[in-house]
Amino acid sequence: MLKFLKSLIGSAPEKQVSLTFEEVPLWLDDREKAARDAVSAEVQEPIHNIRNATANLQLMVNNLKGADQDPETHPKIKSIAKNSLPLFLKAMNFSLAKELPDEPEEFYTAAVECVKGALNAVRGQGRYLMVAFPEEMKETKAGIDVIGREINVMTKALGRFKAETARVGAARTAYAALCDARTDLERSFGKEERLRSRIAEIGERLEAITGEMARLSADPALLTLDAERDRCAELVRQRDDLMRHYASLTMTSSHVLRKAEKIATRKHLSKEVHVLKEAMDILSNHEVAAAETVARALDMACPVVQKMIDDGDIILKNKEERAIFSDTGKFSGEVSGLCTRYRELEKHCRESEECLLSHPVLSRMKSLERENEQLKSKRLFEEDEQKELIEWRTKLQTTVPLLQEELVKKLKDIVGETVQFQVNEPVRG
Repeated sequence: MLKFLKSLIGSAPEKQVSLTFEEVPLWLDDREKAARDAVSAEVQEPIHNIRNATANLQLMVNNLKGADQDPETHPKIKSIAKNSLPLFLKAMNFSLAKELPDEPEEFYTAAVECVKGALNAVRGQGRYLMVAFPEEMKETKAGIDVIGREINVMTKALGRFKAETARVGAARTAYAALCDARTDLERSFGKEERLRSRIAEIGERLEAITGEMARLSADPALLTLDAERDRCAELVRQRDDLMRHYASLTMTSSHVLRKAEKIATRKHLSKEVHVLKEAMDILSNHEVAAAETVARALDMACPVVQKMIDDGDIILKNKEERAIFSDTGKFSGEVSGLCTRYRELEKHCRESEECLLSHPVLSRMKSLERENEQLKSKRLFEEDEQKELIEWRTKLQTTVPLLQEELVKKLKDIVGETVQFQVNEPVRG
């Protein structure tokens, strides 16, 4: 064991190991190589002895083929031995014939399997040969013991080697974790810089938009639109007033038509029901129908209603209903006229609005308003992302010293002495 440790850390104990961050991987590689060289040197003699012992054991086993049994042996035991010997020789030769590689760990595994197989053979068929071939079996067991003792020597050496490589592996893991943290931190600074740049660019563009919109608001070309705006507003007012009057008339008439439809349904007047429903559907539709369509529907429905009024089936309850159904021809003409006028006003309103929207200055201002909203939303997103990035980095920065301490601890576990760890390029903070 002393030889093994000396090969790893030198003849004199290290008082202190000083390493920079960048030197750690190569230093760990050197430690692992030193450990591998040391174990190779330490197991060289046991490997040599195991090879010789295996060859000698093979020779002993082969000599059993022609060995004579003790003449004093009981005939029954002789018979058992005679039957067991071929099986024993086969099992032993199978185990001893296994290849023993040159690499120490592979050699160790193969040697252990060889000894296990030989022991199983001795404890199996070999137990029937102990009386018939006492000396030969005693020598066979002794040969197996020789291999076992050398394997024990290798077990200790390889155990120390595996412990050392495990410590090196733990240090590599700690180093990789620290590298990842440092890399993530460095990348976060680059990402934050890009976010700051984008936020600044958005801010500059928003200022430019504000300035351009102010200039456009004072553009003389806008003054020429005042008359068009007033005209458009007047058209909209007329259209809305007309729509309110149309709605008032159609709602009142629909109320009476609904009464008539119920009466027609009760009397099973299917034709009249169809006529009345069609008229109510046209009058209650959210879109104003063509004048001809309205006139045709009313011309068919009003006589049905008028007859029910004349027969006393329908009682008109207010002056609005009486005004409509006192002269249904006049009512039909008025509603049809409203439809015609509404469609004309709707067309003029649409044309006027399109004229305003197509004006180059207004069009540009609308475009700038949309861009302004989009950029504000984008800036808010970028600012939130920047805030989250800074919060994440702050947490990560607290873990770097802990990861560094963990690495130093792992390095100290390897050398058993103080480790001075130097980070030559500090992470920006």
